[in-house]
Amino acid sequence: MSAPIKAPFIAAALLAATSTSALAEFRWETSGGGSFQFYGQFDPAYLSFDDGVSTKDGIVDNTNSNSRMGIWFRQPTDSGEFAINLETSFGLRPSAAMTQGFTPDAANWRRTNIRKVEAIWKSDRYGTFFLGQGSMSSDSAANKDLSGTTLVLYNSIPDTAGAFRFRTTAGALTLKTIAQAFGSFDGGRKGRIRYDTPAYKGFKLSVSYGEEVLAKNVNQEVTDVGIHYARQIGAYKLAGGLAYSHNEFGNGTKRRDTIGSFSALHDSGWNVTVAAGDRRETGHYVYGKIGYQADWLAAGKTALAIDYYSGQDKTSAGSELDSVGIGVVQNFDRARVQAYLGYRQYSLNETGVTYRDASSVMFGARWQF
Repeated sequence: MSAPIKAPFIAAALLAATSTSALAEFRWETSGGGSFQFYGQFDPAYLSFDDGVSTKDGIVDNTNSNSRMGIWFRQPTDSGEFAINLETSFGLRPSAAMTQGFTPDAANWRRTNIRKVEAIWKSDRYGTFFLGQGSMSSDSAANKDLSGTTLVLYNSIPDTAGAFRFRTTAGALTLKTIAQAFGSFDGGRKGRIRYDTPAYKGFKLSVSYGEEVLAKNVNQEVTDVGIHYARQIGAYKLAGGLAYSHNEFGNGTKRRDTIGSFSALHDSGWNVTVAAGDRRETGHYVYGKIGYQADWLAAGKTALAIDYYSGQDKTSAGSELDSVGIGVVQNFDRARVQAYLGYRQYSLNETGVTYRDASSVMFGARWQF
């Protein structure tokens, strides 16, 4: 293994080795009963993509759960809690941006790497109010997943290798990308105002209005509403989401998404996840996953899963696309490390055009502090 490849993994190992003793230093109490807490994660990975003619590989930052750091300030109040959350990714080379003929810089922080700059007031009686850059109400509605394998295998398929392009059966490289063909339509983060109702029997309603405030020359307004569900019923842990997102852009175009997902985890370790999405302007999809979690190693749980994604009309009218993936995640609880390995195949067919199947392999490790 060459020096550039070894460096990220050596760093991850050193950080993991010191994590247990360092954790206690990342939280500070204030004299007024509040607290500051610093947190983050480091998630280097190796990605290899085969487009049916050539293979491209390299060290990346896993976009499924990118390297980041943040800080929480929390202050209890008479009627709830006031909080401020600041969070940014490190701007390391994203797995979703590497493609044939182009490898992003190893590190290139931009303001679009800012994830959260938000103030939050939460009350058990009145609900939760958010103001600032952060998750819209539709964020995570398409990606509820209790399998334990989302680091390398989940509904947002483009996070692994989204910029890579398909080749025709003749071998010509096209402009059709993995991100265009696949994707969950899940909501993202914007500068927004948001309100979540108190939870009732596991359900909460969320509404938000936001604008794109970080990307230059992007005029986008988003209004969305979502219902989120989380509950333990007997031997089952359940999670679900349903949302509608209305996007308007400065050039007059609109994007209207309806998304939903549901996941169930049994005490035995077996779990199932389903999801679906419809973008009125550009197609629809369905997604399913079955997984199993086991205590095979004393270090932590082992999670295995296989999934399937099928979409129509996403790259063009009449287009059909499929993807099958398999992944494993091994937890090392004491070190706060999760090692993972995933393989995925991609298939795209359009009226009058046939494409070569493609595949990707990703393995790496995430350390959290």
